[in-house]
Amino acid sequence: MSHTDPATNAPALLKVTGLQKSFGDHQVLKSIDLQIGKGQVLALIGPSGSGKTTVLRCLNGLEIPDGGEVAFSDGPAVVFAPKTTQKQAQVLRTRSAMVFQNYNLFPHMTVLENVIEGPIQVQRRKRSEAVADAEALLARVGLGQKRDQYPHQLSGGQQQRVGIVRALALKPSLLLFDEPTSALDPELVGDVLKVIKELADEGWTMVLVTHELAFAREVADEVVFMDQGVVIERGHPDVVLRAPQNERTQQFVHRLLNPF
Repeated sequence: MSHTDPATNAPALLKVTGLQKSFGDHQVLKSIDLQIGKGQVLALIGPSGSGKTTVLRCLNGLEIPDGGEVAFSDGPAVVFAPKTTQKQAQVLRTRSAMVFQNYNLFPHMTVLENVIEGPIQVQRRKRSEAVADAEALLARVGLGQKRDQYPHQLSGGQQQRVGIVRALALKPSLLLFDEPTSALDPELVGDVLKVIKELADEGWTMVLVTHELAFAREVADEVVFMDQGVVIERGHPDVVLRAPQNERTQQFVHRLLNPF
């Protein structure tokens, strides 16, 4: 594996090679290659159905690719084939954590219980340690007073911040964000983006699927444009988002920046 990400010259954390995934007769991913440097932010953009979310789910072991390899610099590495099992794929979750579009909080659990569930049940950490970490993280995102409330008592923006805290509590090497603001009212988007920006500034390694192009330009080290299961264009945000070279990328960026 390469020791650096060629796009950023940062030490490589993750290398994805030849990732393929089909659902029935529909091939969603057609040999995707990605490399992510340690401490870098990679933004995946593209139209709905282009395969962006499927990439994230494959990186987190939620989907089993039909082929390809996902390799972390410090392990694990998973080479996918038709007989790869869910258990083999789930080893990737020891290094990554996912923040979902629709929060995916457990409705019958309090905020605190949602955050400590993974560290205690999956990582077998002591409850006292998990609670202390959770309380510190909740306070950090302005939700310390909400620890004993249930998800239905929170706004969408607050629920998504809990989702981010739940991911952070697992202490992952890689954070995966799947359209983290798309389900939010416009006035709540800023609070969530502020937290993500702070994480980027602190050096968290992230893959971010988003339609917020201005935000992607601000936080990403590299932008990858996908369409119909392939990577069409990749590069520095100022290039891909301000002066894209590929005609399909130009059409997509222009449409998002000029919706009317």
